[in-house]
Amino acid sequence: MMKNLAVFIFPGIQTLDLFGPIELLGGFRDKIALTMVAETMEPVPTRHGQRILPDATIHHGTEYDLLLIPGGDSALDVPKNAEAMDWLKSTSTQADYVLTLCTGSILLAMTGVLDGKRATTNKQDFNDTVHLGPNVTWVKKARWVEDDKFFTSSGVSAGMDMSLAIAQHLFGTEAAEWMAEGSEYEWHRDAAWDPFAEKAGLLAS
Repeated sequence: MMKNLAVFIFPGIQTLDLFGPIELLGGFRDKIALTMVAETMEPVPTRHGQRILPDATIHHGTEYDLLLIPGGDSALDVPKNAEAMDWLKSTSTQADYVLTLCTGSILLAMTGVLDGKRATTNKQDFNDTVHLGPNVTWVKKARWVEDDKFFTSSGVSAGMDMSLAIAQHLFGTEAAEWMAEGSEYEWHRDAAWDPFAEKAGLLAS
């Protein structure tokens, strides 16, 4: 059965947060249909200037099987729009699985749906952002964290490992390996593999 994946995009979005996961998940074209969702139908500029054309807006519904929330410094501007936050909350509540990258995890936490859950986010910004989700159990050392239907990942490239993990969960190990190999990507399968937590000083005694 085809699964509908909503990818929430916003001005200033981190490019690899967006293109890494959709390269891997979008590669399952007979299993996953991608929909780029934005606040309006205007082209959305990424952090590096590319403009993404949305397929739908937050006013076109919330019924998606999967939700992907990339990150970027500007993700923390999204909460200024109450309608966008309501859409994220409603869509993530209805979706079978929710995936976040980097500050996308913080954005989702600010809706309240991660309260009582374990999650992780970008390690470089960790201490400056996790206070925005005070009821989340933030994991300092993790490439990604799975808690119930929520898959949250660390910064940038970590989202690619998380995407393959969800592909494995949905379609099996062989399918995930096929996608990684076709992308010439070395898949880090250990969710606890995270050298960047120490580099960011999060594990200092």
